[in-house]
Amino acid sequence: MKTRKLVHGVGVNDADYVVEKKETIRCVDGKRKQKLVWRCPYYRTWVNMLGRCYSDKLQEKYPTYRGCSVSEEWLTFSVFKSWMEKQDWEGNQLDKDLLLEGNKLYSPETCVFVSPMVNKFTNDRGAARGEWLIGVCWDKKKAKFMSLCGNPFTKKQEYLGLFTCEQEAHQAWLKRKLELAHLLAAEQEDPRVAEALIRRYSK
Repeated sequence: MKTRKLVHGVGVNDADYVVEKKETIRCVDGKRKQKLVWRCPYYRTWVNMLGRCYSDKLQEKYPTYRGCSVSEEWLTFSVFKSWMEKQDWEGNQLDKDLLLEGNKLYSPETCVFVSPMVNKFTNDRGAARGEWLIGVCWDKKKAKFMSLCGNPFTKKQEYLGLFTCEQEAHQAWLKRKLELAHLLAAEQEDPRVAEALIRRYSK
């Protein structure tokens, strides 16, 4: 029996069924090339998770994943699939740090599937934020700190006012973020997600 290559150098694909289908296509130069046409959603989620933690190329593009790892049990595909089958995963995204802020480990205890809306709402700690506190930017014309907050329902940035102090502008953002977190939490079926949303912005 042919030994399967480790996925991203660490993952054991022990699936007893075909996890992806490829088609052979003819390229312009006459050579044949394989194109991926289907991939099992459980396998796709597992491979993407491993990539975030163990692919140098992906970490170069998304440096926030540096230092992340996958629990020993989840390095085996069938174990991860068994967990995922019991989750509300359809149309949702795997999240590792909503339940435990700052978490770097993908595991059954730390991960949960969340809607794209929740994922985007909580993804506000990126390096692209700039030099000011979160929710704050400098208004050059008015020479004051401006506070803005993204509304997940309208998908628009809300203007919260101008402030002489950076900390005050940040507090205005935090107040509005918590109000929106409560509204978003009310729509969640998973109580863990609802609680985590409110907890995150109640500090």
